[in-house]
Amino acid sequence: MECANEEKLKFFISLVPMALVFERIFTEGIAEISYLVGDDSVGVAAVFDPTPDADRYQRLARRKKVAITHIFETHVHADLMSGALELRSRTVTAKVYVSHEGGARYGFDHKGVKNGDTFTFGETMITVRHTPGHTPEHVSYLLAEKDDPTTPWGVLTGDSLFVKSAGRPDLLGSDQTDSLTRMLFETLREFYLTLPDSVLVYPAHGHGSPCGADISDRLESSVGYERKYNPYLQFTDFAEFSEFTLNGAPPVPTYYPVMKKLNARGPKVLGHLPRVSALPAEIFEEAIREKAGLVIDTRNMLAFGGGHIQGALNIEATPLLSIWAGWLLEIDEPLLLVLESDAKLEEVLTLLTMTGYTNIIGYLVGGMTAWGNSGLPLVELRQISVHEVRKAGADLQIVDVRAPDEWEKGHIPGAIHRFLPELRERTAGLKKTKPVALYCGSGYRASIGASILQQEGFRQVHNIPGSWQAWEKAGYPVEGGAGA
Repeated sequence: MECANEEKLKFFISLVPMALVFERIFTEGIAEISYLVGDDSVGVAAVFDPTPDADRYQRLARRKKVAITHIFETHVHADLMSGALELRSRTVTAKVYVSHEGGARYGFDHKGVKNGDTFTFGETMITVRHTPGHTPEHVSYLLAEKDDPTTPWGVLTGDSLFVKSAGRPDLLGSDQTDSLTRMLFETLREFYLTLPDSVLVYPAHGHGSPCGADISDRLESSVGYERKYNPYLQFTDFAEFSEFTLNGAPPVPTYYPVMKKLNARGPKVLGHLPRVSALPAEIFEEAIREKAGLVIDTRNMLAFGGGHIQGALNIEATPLLSIWAGWLLEIDEPLLLVLESDAKLEEVLTLLTMTGYTNIIGYLVGGMTAWGNSGLPLVELRQISVHEVRKAGADLQIVDVRAPDEWEKGHIPGAIHRFLPELRERTAGLKKTKPVALYCGSGYRASIGASILQQEGFRQVHNIPGSWQAWEKAGYPVEGGAGA
């Protein structure tokens, strides 16, 4: 009778749909991609390269009816604060797995992985492959069916291979750039190009990430497609590859070395978003007078322009806030927040935490409405159209705060180029008493730059909403670029 019952149980289990769990989790702004990989037949899964907002992985795992038992990192991240320890703290038994290749060292409890290690999740086998170049310790993870582990169907490439791009090898300083470039060249040719065309490519970043140049806006690919269209896979000569790779890299964000050290040491586990005090206008103003923290105004450029607190830095609460906070703020700098509305607090804290900003002193309750109703002073930042800029001509100092490659593709005639992260240190040559107008691609970065110039004592500062996009659509002349 017992055997009969076991057979019946096996029969009924066979009727329940069991499947691979494979979910991509995309984070805008930093353009980071995490993955949940597992098998609901055994109820287990792994998360790869998690961000600090750990609760979303737990929610996804519950929806997929799996438990997170493994947390894998492809490398020590430079572009965000790792969420591996944060996620581990929300689970009971999950362990963090990091690469022991390339001499990597860590300041937190972990399990090491090396080339060739394997892990099984139901019917899926995951194999570790050492893929250095972006960093010395970098590993990727091959995905295959357990019954045929030598025929992978996918690879989690981390920051080594992107869609139509590759991870940059110049983030650890000039003394390591040459050796890492050689490692990257060998990784691309001796690992990725040896995989079958059918293998699907799942990178850790999409378009917009500074971790690679000109990353495609598609979030996945195949080895066959990359073999044909990825420029980094076309080189057989190392010298040519090196020149192409290093000359094409975007500027290195200033916060990357800070994130590297933080992630190798192990970020502090918060267990929640930062606790932030709600400050009425009078107390908020007192905190400013006592220099308790830097005021970050997260409203959009038009609201900021209409009236803001003197000395505030305008970084609008879009996903780009994570990156621009990293570029412009010290990691431990205490912050005072001005929000579009009090309901935006959790969203803004999540964006700041993404790149390690957790020292938030408080936020202005009721926002700028409460500030104005309290009779406290306001500062304006005039917004002017591209038509006004065109008409003003030489009466305006026009400052382009875009990246160097954007400037080279074309700019407003007579403009002065000051890459936004360098603006504060490069005000020489700009006259504080002469009107100045800033532009970028759409006005977002220009408003940040305009608020910086106001902090630096410039008297007549203007932002150009629409910026370069509006200038081009208006059909006004362009200097530089292929069409000049």
